[in-house]
Amino acid sequence: MAFGGFTDEAFAFYEGLQSDNGKPYWTSHKETYERHVREPLTELCAELEEEFGAVKLFRPYRDVRFSKDKTPYKTHQGGHTSEGFYIQVDADGLMVAGGMYAPTPGQLRRYREAAGSDTYGRELQAIVDDLRSAGMEIAGDRLKTRPRGTAPDHPRLELLRHRSLYARTGWPADPWMEDPGQVVARVRTSWRRLRPLVDWGREHLGPPDPDR
Repeated sequence: MAFGGFTDEAFAFYEGLQSDNGKPYWTSHKETYERHVREPLTELCAELEEEFGAVKLFRPYRDVRFSKDKTPYKTHQGGHTSEGFYIQVDADGLMVAGGMYAPTPGQLRRYREAAGSDTYGRELQAIVDDLRSAGMEIAGDRLKTRPRGTAPDHPRLELLRHRSLYARTGWPADPWMEDPGQVVARVRTSWRRLRPLVDWGREHLGPPDPDR
């Protein structure tokens, strides 16, 4: 089926789940989740697959085995491509991102080698500066200090502190999201803007460690 936009029911579903994250709410609203969240998100991703690759949607259930928070359901629906593009629907609206999310130790070592070099590091800095100038938020897990062996006056110290690095942007749950053309266009434009960061990561981090 063709993507038909996101209705108010999608965002209202997550507003309710934030207030009542339990099985009774989930069971009584599962049809709403399937019809207004998962199905349209699947259809949206299908519209973008030719250019950005297939999107794998995450399961709606939280892994609570090692968490103090035992609420069973995620309060958002996310999906990602193998390249590093991300999309998410929640009570606030729609968010997209792109970059390097959970590098393995080997990938993190290669990231810091590239980010610390004059050639590739300056290229990454230019990409990040361009995304920030475009209004995107630069995010990711970072060290509080600096990587071992890194000079305190390194020109790209902030980049080297990152253990993950991505950029994101989003839109509130406004009526225009019921217009499929607008939604597809905004996501496509944002992912195209994010492609230099995604491609930099793919080039310099390489594949995950074999044992992971």
